[in-house]
Amino acid sequence: MTSPAGRTVLDRLLRPFSNVRPGEGLVALLMLVCIFLILTSYYVMKTAREGLILAGGAFGLRGDELKTYATGAMALVFLAIVPTYGALADRLRRIKLINLSYGVVIGCLLVFFALGQAGVPIGLPFFIWLGLTSVFLIAQFWSYAADLYTEEQGKRLFALIAIGGSAGALVGPRLTDLADTHGLILIAAVILVACVALFNAIERIHQRDDEANDYAVAPIAGEGGFALVLRDRYLLLIAAMLFGASLVNTTGEYILSNAVSEHAAAVIPATAHAELSGMARIDAITADRRELIKGVYGDFFFWVNLVGFVLQAFVVSRLLQRLGVRRTLFVLPVIAFCAYGLIGGLGGLAVVRFAKIAENATEYSVQNTVRQTLFLPTSRVVKYKAKAAIDTFFVRSGDMLSAIVVGVGIHQLGFRGRELALVNLGVILAWIAVAAGIARRHR
Repeated sequence: MTSPAGRTVLDRLLRPFSNVRPGEGLVALLMLVCIFLILTSYYVMKTAREGLILAGGAFGLRGDELKTYATGAMALVFLAIVPTYGALADRLRRIKLINLSYGVVIGCLLVFFALGQAGVPIGLPFFIWLGLTSVFLIAQFWSYAADLYTEEQGKRLFALIAIGGSAGALVGPRLTDLADTHGLILIAAVILVACVALFNAIERIHQRDDEANDYAVAPIAGEGGFALVLRDRYLLLIAAMLFGASLVNTTGEYILSNAVSEHAAAVIPATAHAELSGMARIDAITADRRELIKGVYGDFFFWVNLVGFVLQAFVVSRLLQRLGVRRTLFVLPVIAFCAYGLIGGLGGLAVVRFAKIAENATEYSVQNTVRQTLFLPTSRVVKYKAKAAIDTFFVRSGDMLSAIVVGVGIHQLGFRGRELALVNLGVILAWIAVAAGIARRHR
């Protein structure tokens, strides 16, 4: 991207957070605001989602168990979505691809809002849909960022841009008091409309400053995402790392969900609302538990994202400069190993909450930034297609294996949270070995 000779006021304001060079400040700030809005929208929806599924359940399963199985099933859906997305990328320039993606997402949100207002149960379908959409939109944003910037620029600016994501994740849960569970869905849709406007503004600025860069507006033609991953050892190792990280995190999410559900059942027991009878009583208990769970998760997300924001704003850029990409790959697995060691040794809601805050905050800041930099040296088709396959199918495949681990563990082996945490410790050791392989191959 062509840069003016002098550093602007905006460039200078952003310098404390990253090495922003002349002319880079405006687009970097717009990208920061864009990922801020994406994550704000996601956490608004995520908080609503937890209340809808944990308090309800379906098919004779409790909400915490159903949540784990539904997350795993998403991998199968991505087997169809990834090739479809690749086919669209072959035909559309990147901004049209983004506009189409967001148009579909916003339309779906409006449908969910209308169904919820009409009293139709949307807990399970909304949970699955959001799980698909969230990883897809975030992956698409970082594919766009990797395409927008050179490798040298990305290594300097990604940590700055990701501050917006950490801030959005911090703000999103605080917006949950603005509306009831269904109203939050409508708020999220409005936020995503603003994201579309920002993407189009960034694209116009980029084309103005870099008119000779014809590929920026060309379709992303090439092999499919799965083929690219399977024939490249480096990409396959990245996929394996994210698969393992997802397996660990999703199993941990079940451990947390189970602890929160048991807490809600203890605070609002089945004997509550004795003045009511029949379905009225059941509905009242379910509604109370849903709001309690929403509040607990809103508070949990707030602390995860406050810590994540502090790490992203003041630690990640310096950590990458000091350790480099290769050694930074090991930060999250080491913290996760310590976290699940605590859960396995001590157990209890307070310990689980503390450990998951440490794990998730590190994943959303340090790990998120370093994993995006891994794609900077790759080709354009890898950034859009292979990255989409890795960030969606392979991540959700880890979720699917977690569903199997949880199902077998609790139903066949009598495992509870502490035993599942010990299983995670073994997976983390394999994750560290895979990270070592990536570090050897990263250019």
